[in-house]
Amino acid sequence: MKLPILSGIKVIKALRKAGFEVDHQTGGHFILRENKAPFRRAIVPNHKIVVPGTLLSILKQAGLSREEFLNLL
Repeated sequence: MKLPILSGIKVIKALRKAGFEVDHQTGGHFILRENKAPFRRAIVPNHKIVVPGTLLSILKQAGLSREEFLNLL
């Protein structure tokens, strides 16, 4: 499945549905933390376009598959 072109804000909105919250912001990156164990962290750039390779890395950090992420959009 091909991943859509998304902004950093849209990625954050989808991750919030998966149980993540913005912990803090460092420079141009948001650090999100999962609400429940295992308390994963995901780093999302505050860019207008998050390139597919970066999006795949974010999904790996969050422990989500492509299909799970697409269902959150």
